[in-house]
Amino acid sequence: MTTDSIKLTIAFNDPDLDAEERDEQVQRLMTELKQMDDLDAVVGRVLDPKPPEGNKALGGFLIGLLTTQVNAANAQKLMGFLGDRLGGKPIELSVEANGKKLTVKAHSREELEAAIKAAQDFIAA
Repeated sequence: MTTDSIKLTIAFNDPDLDAEERDEQVQRLMTELKQMDDLDAVVGRVLDPKPPEGNKALGGFLIGLLTTQVNAANAQKLMGFLGDRLGGKPIELSVEANGKKLTVKAHSREELEAAIKAAQDFIAA
């Protein structure tokens, strides 16, 4: 990761959803992010560092987790996109920039907007 790139990890952690439903949310968001040509993002799943022995389901990915990396110029665009798509969904958002890391949780649209604002301020610092 270069110094001007921003890495975000999004964890879908809605207690009302089972693992398969959380994984469907990840798949949907991944598809939408990959279709955004102007974002120039690297989007992927988070690999399970210690998959259970004999695990073949989901190829060793952690359920409900998505990671994306964008350059600093596109970070604001990504944050706006996430605010539109994830409002009202319980998530945990981790942002890594300039060698620092910020993790925020949101359980409502208002909390998500506050979390995105905190992430934007963190990136700008």
